[in-house]
Amino acid sequence: MALNHVTDSIFYVGVNDHEIDLFEGQYIVPNGMAYNSYVIMDDKIAVMDTVDINFAQEWLGNIAEVLGDRKPDYLVIQHMEPDHSASIAEFLKVYPDTVVVGNAKTFVMMQQFFGADIAPNREVVANKGTLELGTHTLTFVFAPMVHWPEVMVTYDAADKVLFSADGFGKFGALDADEDWACEARRYYIGIVGKYGAQVQALLKVAATLDIQKICPLHGPILTENLGYYIEKYDIWSSYGVESEGVMIAYASVYGNTKKAAEMLAEQLKAKGCPKVVLTDLARSDMAENIEDAFRYGKLVLASVTYNGGIFPFMQTFVHGLLERGYQKRTMGIIENGTWAPTAGRIIKGLFEKSKEITWLDTTVTIKSAVNAANEAQIAAMAEELMK
Repeated sequence: MALNHVTDSIFYVGVNDHEIDLFEGQYIVPNGMAYNSYVIMDDKIAVMDTVDINFAQEWLGNIAEVLGDRKPDYLVIQHMEPDHSASIAEFLKVYPDTVVVGNAKTFVMMQQFFGADIAPNREVVANKGTLELGTHTLTFVFAPMVHWPEVMVTYDAADKVLFSADGFGKFGALDADEDWACEARRYYIGIVGKYGAQVQALLKVAATLDIQKICPLHGPILTENLGYYIEKYDIWSSYGVESEGVMIAYASVYGNTKKAAEMLAEQLKAKGCPKVVLTDLARSDMAENIEDAFRYGKLVLASVTYNGGIFPFMQTFVHGLLERGYQKRTMGIIENGTWAPTAGRIIKGLFEKSKEITWLDTTVTIKSAVNAANEAQIAAMAEELMK
């Protein structure tokens, strides 16, 4: 590994994973994942987090190259999810005298994962607690439920670096050439999206710090235009509208509901809607669909009635939105049923506890196939969406 400087005294020692197909067993990652870890070289040396167990030896090799003939004094664990903590035991086999740094919940989870007390040398830190390395002073800021209860982030006052745990992370290995926002948004909405209030609280703390670089546990180190990334996180975590547009998500069996959705999309485009996203929930990545629903300000759900409920892919989609606190949106419904179209009523019932949902006055109710009355309803819905 060529030595990868974050600053003169902070080094990147993470790894790229191109073997993974599903992150967390569900998210498609066509460009792999990065598991980030860092070494702070000072009078005392701190290693920040570990990596997925499948890459433990590569990671240990990276650390050894940075350390030379020195040994680490501390291993800081910010997050106990196994993609960041599974190599703790392997690390301690090589460096058994290292003091493991975490909070009380960190060590409870460590015992659970490893089934033994693998870190007899430990330092339990409090919120806003500090660790002196020499020139570098690390301050630990607890970030519970961003997105696990033991999470903490670390601020290095010397180099003005925020080690942000899973915050500001993204899908994709570091050697992948891709846009940050797209995969960071899908990552955030999918994994952290439920915890907007907790992220907002962390952003308020971050606003009090002089941050020049952000070092997340996934994705690239952020060094320029930090306001852009912080603004995105503020929008996402406050459930604000990032982009003006309409998403139409449909679940169709024989194509009639699909036809209505397509007709609405065509009319919106003809009227100059800034962005129209039309997606077949049965044939697209559900994580991307959920991401788009949070990105845009207006959402139309088009579903057949199925077994007295809504189509399974629509059910999964709606559940994904509700699980992540979907709110502050304008929504409309296209429902279809040959003898008892009840999808609209059911969908509205599912969202009855959601905050600040504005329902369109127009509902399109199809009985089997689109007719002239439905075409008029679709036209009225398009007009309403353009207001």
